[in-house]
Amino acid sequence: MDITANDIIYQDEVMIAVNKPVDLPVHKNDFMPADAAYLTKAVGLLTGKSVFPVHRLDSKTSGVIVLAFTREAAGELGRQFEQRQVKKEYLMVCKGAPGEGVFDNPVLIKKKKKRQSAKTWYQTLRSVETGICYKQEVNVGLSLVRARPETGRWHQLRQHFAMNRTDILGDTQHGDWTLNKIMTEVTGVKRLLLHASTLQLEHPVTKEKISLEAKMPEAYEKVLTQLAGVQYSLV
Repeated sequence: MDITANDIIYQDEVMIAVNKPVDLPVHKNDFMPADAAYLTKAVGLLTGKSVFPVHRLDSKTSGVIVLAFTREAAGELGRQFEQRQVKKEYLMVCKGAPGEGVFDNPVLIKKKKKRQSAKTWYQTLRSVETGICYKQEVNVGLSLVRARPETGRWHQLRQHFAMNRTDILGDTQHGDWTLNKIMTEVTGVKRLLLHASTLQLEHPVTKEKISLEAKMPEAYEKVLTQLAGVQYSLV
């Protein structure tokens, strides 16, 4: 999977921001084959520069991600993320109509195998009704939601929305597997509908405020349009 010039959102001498495709890991791990594609490698090949990761974005999540061309810039940008000075917003399609509010359930920290406090602000932007029925679910609604994690825990958004019965579509780890299967069968879309849409941070050298945005994936509109009013029953 390659990164092209069209995926570049911002670039200068010390940093770059790209719209990461879904299913592309940020960096290599021990479980990947030697020739596997990953983001830092792809951006390095595209720019001809050494690339340093700054923050995390799950491989199944698409959207804005920032990388640095120097260790110094990576350190300064990383500090902003660690101190929660960066404003991050995500777009997702989820089950139901969560409305607007804050989820503050403690979430599981995978490596530590315990739960820690977490907070996610969310706002429903658009909802559609469907005729999808299965198990105990009747006429399942779907919503386009904007969310802002105020903490940065492992799979925080995915866990919070699943805990509150508003599972993110395409989430095969925490979400509703039956609804995921129906989504793919009806629309052909098979991906996690979670997208890092905006980032606001301070330039590591000039200290200028930078706003970065990656447009909503086409799959979102396809799912909302094709599932709106569709009749589907497994009851």
